[in-house]
Amino acid sequence: MKKFPPYAGLLERSWHYVYLLICAFVFLYLITPILLIIPLSFNAEPYFTFTKGMLALDADAYSTRWYTDFFTSDSWIHSIKNSFIIAIASTFIATALGTVAALGLSRSYMPGRTLIMSILISPMIVPLIISGAAMFFFYSNINLAQTFPGVILAHTALGTPFVVITVTATLVGFDQQLVRASQSLGATPMRTFFKIIMPLIAPGVISGALFAFITSFDEVVIVLFLSGYEQRTIPLEMWSGIREQISPTILAVATLLVTISILLLTSLEMLRRRNEKLRGMSPG
Repeated sequence: MKKFPPYAGLLERSWHYVYLLICAFVFLYLITPILLIIPLSFNAEPYFTFTKGMLALDADAYSTRWYTDFFTSDSWIHSIKNSFIIAIASTFIATALGTVAALGLSRSYMPGRTLIMSILISPMIVPLIISGAAMFFFYSNINLAQTFPGVILAHTALGTPFVVITVTATLVGFDQQLVRASQSLGATPMRTFFKIIMPLIAPGVISGALFAFITSFDEVVIVLFLSGYEQRTIPLEMWSGIREQISPTILAVATLLVTISILLLTSLEMLRRRNEKLRGMSPG
């Protein structure tokens, strides 16, 4: 039960509960469509709607056939392998580039910091359809279209801004005197980075890496422009499946993706709380 300050009047107390009620309605409005796909993925019939048996909670109306179809389909397995390969590779590259960029932008003497930051986060602002078309024409000229390196580099460009933002936020409260102390004791820049800087900014780096991974794993627009069949990912397979052949297998895949997203977001929240604890802040 929330404890109100002594000076809180009836209006303030009432508004607190009204505010919580509004937040609950907004949350339900956003999450209900996502939650509905979970029971639908267990539909025994090849429909995207609740059958009478499902509404009556008849056990025969539920089945795991669509999950079995997913794990036994060569096309889906091929897509999930591609998704993990591309997402993991692009995450590593984006994390390395974004961390280095954030370290440079954290220096007070860095010239043109605002302009450089604007350029680095521009992939988050520019519509994906424009980025996809531009990347297609550019990569076609250098023979990177419809190749794994091309898709990985494109996803790296989309994931790097998330790493830059999270690491930069972590470096806001970083004590630069620790770096100067390390240098005065004879440590090399590389040793200073791995022994002093990296342990302190690790929560921000990992958070940025998880955001970059989610961005790559869920991306479909860029893949539409740059990939061939060999680079086909899960989102593209789902999009093609909706266009060509409606199958509840898509609902099973969506449920698995939602589960993965929840696990990753839970990890992000745990890292956020750990970061606050390291900074001496109470987690909230």
